Amino acid sequence: MLRTALTEIDWKGDVMIDSMGKLLRGLSLAGFLLVGLPASQLIDMSEMNAWAGSPPSPKSTKEAGDAERGRAAFNGKGVCYYCHGIDGNKDQRPQLAADTAALIAQLNPPPVDLRNPKALYLKTDKQRARAIREGHPGTGMFPDTTMTNQELTDTLTYLALLRREGALKKP
Repeated sequence: MLRTALTEIDWKGDVMIDSMGKLLRGLSLAGFLLVGLPASQLIDMSEMNAWAGSPPSPKSTKEAGDAERGRAAFNGKGVCYYCHGIDGNKDQRPQLAADTAALIAQLNPPPVDLRNPKALYLKTDKQRARAIREGHPGTGMFPDTTMTNQELTDTLTYLALLRREGALKKP
């Protein structure tokens, strides 16, 4: 199982930041001022905190991307493999209904080879996440709103693995 640390990405593909910590720090200082503590006590408290050291930063409850779970989503729930092939191999498409296979064969431009980094138009995970969630204009890629945020993060991790494997192959 391969685990890669990725930044948490929301449903729009935007990187999420920890603004709650900043808000709480601001509120605690405001709380001290509203309670009416003398400035000397605030200084003593800040010196005490400096002496004790800063508290450890809270761990994110969001898991990092997992390539194996991303592979399962890619080849299953996400139906990415219908057009991009099983495990991203364009020549290994699943057995599909005749009308579905015919529609995929008519796509113009054809689905991109996810194992060929030079052929990819989307260069960042933010762009890839947005294309997965909202579809990719100018192509036949339709939106996938069924994936959870974790499945999307896992799929992006798996796509990174496919790109690395493709980059290592000699032409």
